[in-house]
Amino acid sequence: MLNGVIKQIEKGKPFFDKIAQNIYLGAVRDGFLTAMPAILFSSVFILAASIPEIFGIVLPATVSDWLWKVYNYSMGVVGLLVAATTARCLAESMNRRMPKNKVINTTSVMLASIVGFMLLAVSNVDGGISTTYLGTKGLLASFISAFITVNMYKFCVIKDVTIHMPKEVPGTISQMFRDVFPFSFSVLVCVLIDVACRTAFNYTFAEAIITLLQPLFTAADGYLGICIIWGAMALFWFVGVHGPSIVEPAIAAIIYANVDANLALFKAGEQASNVLTVGLGNFVGTMGGTGATLVVPFLFMLFAKSKQLKAVGKTTFVPVCFAVNEPLLFATPIVLNPYFFIPFLITPMINVSLFKFFVDVLKMNSFIYVLPWATPAPIGLILGTGISLLAVVLAVVLIVVDGIVYLPFIKAYDATLLQEEKEKEALDALEEQVKKEEAKEIQPLSLNKNINVLVLCVGAGTSAMFANAVKEGAEIENLPIDATASAYGSHYDILKDYDIVVLSPQVQSHLEEVQQDASKYGTKVVATKGAQYIKLTRDPKGAVEFICEQVKEG
Repeated sequence: MLNGVIKQIEKGKPFFDKIAQNIYLGAVRDGFLTAMPAILFSSVFILAASIPEIFGIVLPATVSDWLWKVYNYSMGVVGLLVAATTARCLAESMNRRMPKNKVINTTSVMLASIVGFMLLAVSNVDGGISTTYLGTKGLLASFISAFITVNMYKFCVIKDVTIHMPKEVPGTISQMFRDVFPFSFSVLVCVLIDVACRTAFNYTFAEAIITLLQPLFTAADGYLGICIIWGAMALFWFVGVHGPSIVEPAIAAIIYANVDANLALFKAGEQASNVLTVGLGNFVGTMGGTGATLVVPFLFMLFAKSKQLKAVGKTTFVPVCFAVNEPLLFATPIVLNPYFFIPFLITPMINVSLFKFFVDVLKMNSFIYVLPWATPAPIGLILGTGISLLAVVLAVVLIVVDGIVYLPFIKAYDATLLQEEKEKEALDALEEQVKKEEAKEIQPLSLNKNINVLVLCVGAGTSAMFANAVKEGAEIENLPIDATASAYGSHYDILKDYDIVVLSPQVQSHLEEVQQDASKYGTKVVATKGAQYIKLTRDPKGAVEFICEQVKEG
């Protein structure tokens, strides 16, 4: 029965892949990734300003004011930054779909989006401007401004609505005049939206849209809402589609805005009660990665009897501790494995429900800080909520509960593997004998040119493991191969520097798109399957042999 359910879900994979490739969702995701250094930079200063107060240490006023100033002018203007980065990412995606010789100026798009965002988010207060919605509260306005701007530029470029200059005019000046109309139209649309919102609601657009969507955000902050969100992420990943890429863009604005709201509550001496935050996902719902798999490698090492699961546990517990669980998902495998369907889906839902119980009933603070997603989950949970005894207790409870949920399914799967291993022992011995008898002299690997390899995944986690394996293998075999890891979305400007691009299973749905971009430079693009990819991350010789095969076939 369970296999039948999984087969039905798997039939929806093409649809899920199509959603994952949506350029607007991709622009929101990539825009956030581009702006993430500012967010993480600000987190250092907010921790420095806030944590001493938790232990009763009062910093000098000048030091405290300076720390908060740095935070306010980094995290406090993140809406402005994301308006620009989202517009640029969307324009780059649009350009790959534009007719020949029709190109959107990505720099001009960023500037227009910033101006549009200011019109949508800023209001005048006592002769000055209110900065309330320049930060996370204005993120929805950031996305709207970016989407409007890029589409206006697209319309003007395709329809050739521009100021044509004589060919003798330098290119930079000609481009400036070409961008006058699309820039103006983009800003004017935002002006009209601003006038309409102020007339109808007496609010800025940013304030009006948050006010109107507040019931939806409130519902999403409930038990059912958070269970659906993190259950959906796990469901998508179970069928091989990167779930966070689909779900997170839809909630990005509110999960960051709620952290800002929680911090304001905390500073005012009140409980930080907004549950739906970025930390809820990083350190509770997906502790150890999607599916809340932090405990799984340790359960493999402690309780599994099969060689396969023990080996997987030993090789994956370190990356999983830092929220890189792709090696675990594909090496076990967990993806599309009926034994793990139930725990993979329900464990994240149990975790977020327990967190909400601690916040709503036991009055623990929710997340008041944004920390790097790769922070080990228990540490991120304790630090992100302001360091409290309840947070420590919750971290322990989550680990214990997750272990109880996963263990029966692990033992059932382990029993089947153990039986298979016993049955194969005799065959393995026979195969080894045949290999010895039929072994031929293996020719050493060789290349007649330098090869540069680019490995892409969603967050540059497993791609770094694969790239390191290639470099280690190249050094062992004395081959002129170099490899670099990068996150999908940040590769567009560097494709020309590489001979081969390797796509991880996370981003294999983007194969055609990357091939189209790479074809301009004669760069070969190859997608890898889950088990194959993870195996090669742990096999330097196999990884470099894989690259050599691609060179010979190319």
